Formats: sequence, structure tokens, C-alpha cells
Amino acid sequence: MRNDMEKKSEDYLLKRFLPRIEFESYADFFTNYRVDVPENFNFAFDIVDEWAKFDDAKPALCWLDDRGGERRFTFGEISRLSNRAANFFIGIGIKKGDAVLNLLRQRYEYWIIAVALCKIGAVTIPAVAQLTAKDIAYRADAADVKAVVCVDDESVTGSVDEALRVCSASFKRIINTGWREGYLTFDEEIAKFPDAFERPSGGGATANGGATANGGATANGDTMLIYFTSGTTGMPKMVRHDFTHPLGHIVTAKYWQRVLDGKLHYSYSDSGWAKFGWGKIYGQWICGAVVLAYDWDRFAADKLLGMIEKYGVATFCAPPTMYRFMLLEDLSKYNLGSIVHCGNAGEPLNPEVYNAWFRATGHKLREGFGQTESSVIIANFPWFEAKPGSMGKPSPLYDIELADADGNLCGDGEEGEIVINLKNRRPCGLFTDYYKDEAINAEAFKDDAYHTGDVAWRDSDGYYWFVGRNDDVIKCSGYRIGPFEVESALIEHEAVIECAVTAVPDEIRGQVVKATVVLKKEWAPSDELVKELQEHVKRVTAPYKYPRIIEFVSELPKTIGGKIKRAQIRERDMGGK
Repeated sequence: MRNDMEKKSEDYLLKRFLPRIEFESYADFFTNYRVDVPENFNFAFDIVDEWAKFDDAKPALCWLDDRGGERRFTFGEISRLSNRAANFFIGIGIKKGDAVLNLLRQRYEYWIIAVALCKIGAVTIPAVAQLTAKDIAYRADAADVKAVVCVDDESVTGSVDEALRVCSASFKRIINTGWREGYLTFDEEIAKFPDAFERPSGGGATANGGATANGGATANGDTMLIYFTSGTTGMPKMVRHDFTHPLGHIVTAKYWQRVLDGKLHYSYSDSGWAKFGWGKIYGQWICGAVVLAYDWDRFAADKLLGMIEKYGVATFCAPPTMYRFMLLEDLSKYNLGSIVHCGNAGEPLNPEVYNAWFRATGHKLREGFGQTESSVIIANFPWFEAKPGSMGKPSPLYDIELADADGNLCGDGEEGEIVINLKNRRPCGLFTDYYKDEAINAEAFKDDAYHTGDVAWRDSDGYYWFVGRNDDVIKCSGYRIGPFEVESALIEHEAVIECAVTAVPDEIRGQVVKATVVLKKEWAPSDELVKELQEHVKRVTAPYKYPRIIEFVSELPKTIGGKIKRAQIRERDMGGK
């Protein structure tokens, strides 16, 4: 039985932003869902501090690492620690609008720092700790970074030090713990400051620590967050989100991930990925869920399964690759009975993974689709059955259309680019723009719409099916072939653990399909296996889609965020490096 406080807190903050919380059907949800965005919304004050006022002891974060570390934080503790951190940042000169780069993996300090920067109106730039000095220097110069906060790791601090020597920006260096020459130590420094911080208002504000937060209160249109894209093609772009962005993730957390007030939610994500914003802070805390964080040294499926069992994870989200690795384990050894909902995002879900997970656990995976630039755009919501392999149906926040290359709307069964119509409204959750890049903005925002660059088709039941990125679609002998469908067919074969399908130039056909395949350890490459995989694809999908070329590799090139670098495979096949 849930105690009285748990019952009282359920949907406590949601009621401030949603005129309606419960819906009878998907049609009701899509038609009547609405977010009332208050003036000057600030996630730190209006969510974290409000939960702390409601119940100082309400659990917020459960943090673990591979070395046996474990810490739990309440909303009251996050509120006070973020106040100390806000005073500290102001004390070293960080003010409203200044950018702070965070290289913190899944250290618990990230949550404290993200909330603190929100309080003073500074800009959070999440980044993965594996960035090279060149990567860090590029980000520091592009966003005029004023401070870098990183984990206490020689490889990371070495890259930060080198970046400071080669970039134009001048930034302060901060590590989370320990001591290094030239660095401020975050945990020691914030202990010197008071744990109270008055919400800025008007044209300026004075923190209790005695410094001034120049710029005053935040406005909804101010920059809160900048993500650098993963850079699958070209240099990373800066994706800018304003202070209303967290409210867009109510749909992500409440209605797709199905998080529960007071219960543990785990999303597999590094703090440097946009998926972290999707699954480990904004929507989850608005809904009152407890975020579970695991600071991995190295991912291992058995550790993930053991964590779910030990801590009683209620809701869970991970990319299909993680499910594939978990399915290689003996799932009968783990009690996964605490799970009430499973989702996936980050890459398309192969039907074979969906079916195998359902057979093993009884849970149907609920896929969701979106971008670094958005909250969840299309998902399998609770009012309808998921179709294995389908992204689901549109979020009520977004007016979705499919358009061909000439801008004509596509009918059911026709492939087109996913575009978000902005003629009537600009939804909270959608990014502001690509920061400092007018050329890319002009391409992405045209005809009163945002062009996602992703291709899909819609069936007669209103379900959307992912085809691929515009650049990934293969044009062979007049046919358009989406890589995802061929990859899904290959994954169904017992020899294949993962694969990437790309185009190779062909003098006769224009392009032909190539599959780069990683085999399970008990299988070996051979000409016979090539023929077997080709015949398998012909049986599973349209015969013209079969890969005429198959290359076996030990691993696929991926971004730090885990996405397959198909562009790198194509470049290599064209004779590049």
C-alpha cells in the first residue's frame, strides 16, 4: 500500500501545468492534452524547490557506481546543494547567460550543477567525458564557454588542460572531487557557501553568498541548455533549448515512459547525451519519479539486470542494442518482476528484439522517436497496442506531417520526411534554433515548418514507420530502400548481433545495398554465410532489398552516444579514411 504522503504527492506538480491529466483514449489525448506554460518558468525553482517545499524528504535520486559507491538524495538535499553551487558559480564570476560545459559521465554532481545553473540563468552544455582536447576546444570556442566541470580523471583533465592551451576561450577549470593544480574542487568549494539562494527577480539579484547574479530572473525564451549534436556528418551543431523545454518532457515521462511518483525510473544514458534530458531529470522529476543513475566504468548486461533486480526498477528505457545484449544473458537468473513498463529509444527497434524481449519477460517494448532537437515526437502511448517495429503515433505537442522532396504532403503508405508544422504553434520541447548557424537554420526551418531530416511512412491505422535519415535512404534501380528494414531482417538471423546497412555506388543500378555485419561469437565469416544471409533477407522482406555486398567486422563505428556512423562506413567504402 502506498502511504498517505505518496498518494497526496501523486501528480502534485503536474496539476499546475496540465488542465487535464487523465485521458480516455489516444484521440482524447491527442485532441485535448495541453500544457499551460507559466510566465518565467524555471525548472530549478518551480520543480526541484517546489518538491522540497512539499516534502523535504521526498526521494529524488539514487546514485551508484562500479566501485560500490551509493548515495541517495532527496529533493530537499538537491535544493540546498544546488543553492550552494549557485552561490559558488556566482562567486567565480558565472552569471546569467554564461555557458558551462559539463564532462561528468553519470556522477551525481551533474544533477546538482544543472539545477544550480538553472537558478542563476546560466547555460548548461552537457558533454561526454570521452571528448578529446580538440572536441573540447571546439565547444569552448563555439559557445564561448566560461567554465568546464569534469570528473577527477587524468585522461579527462589532460584533455581539458590541452584544450585550454589551444582554444581562444578562457575558462575556469573545476573537478568534482580530489585536487589538481589549476582546478577548483567542486565539493570543497560549494561547502564554503550558504545553502540558501533567493530566486532572482527584476534586473539583478544578490545571492546569499554576497555576489550578484547579473541579469535577474530568467524568461521563458532565454537559453537554458545547449546540446552539441553527435556529429555523424560534419562538425557538431549547437542545438539550443529555452527554459520551457523541460515542460515538453511531461509527455515523454508521464505518457510514454509511464514513470510513477515515488518509484525508480532508469534510462540508459550518459549525462552528455540528449537522452539524459529525456530520461533522467526533467520529465521524471516533474512527475515525482526517483531517478536511478549508474556511473558505469564499462557497460555489462549482467550488471544492468542485477541492478534492476536489486533496486526494484519500476520503469525502464534503453536503446535496442542494450536489449540485444541483455537477451544474450540467461534472463531466468534475474527477478525482473518490479518492472511495470519498458521503453526504447535512440535507434529504431527491430521487431525481432521486440518479440524476443516479450517472450523472455512478458513485457511489450514501447518505442519512442525524437531528436536532440525535441522531446518525444512519436511514440507508442498506452491507449493503443504497439506494432513491433513501428514508432507509434504522434505526440499531441507536435503537428506532424510527411512531405516529399517537393514539399507535397504524403498519403498513407508513401515515404516522406517527418516535418513539424509550426504555422499554428511552436510547441514547448522543440528547440529554439541551431545556435550561431543561420545557413543550417534556413534549411531546417522553412515553409513554416521544422524539417527533421528523418524519413518515415504512415500506415492506414495512423502508425508511423521509420525508414532512415534522408542521407541514409538507398536508391537502387529506381527503388527507395530504407536501411532499417534490411537491418531488421538481418537481425532476425541467429548469427547476427548487430549490423549497419548503407549504399555503395554501382554503375548500373546507381546504388546497391551493403550490409556491414557483426556476428555472434559462435559464428565465423564465410562465403556460405554470406549467401545464407542474402537468402534470409529475400525471404523476410522484398527480394530487391537484399544486400548484394556483405562485410563482416568485429565492431561498428559509433558516436560516443552509441549511434552507428553510417556516414563513416560510406566514406570508407568510397576510398576515404
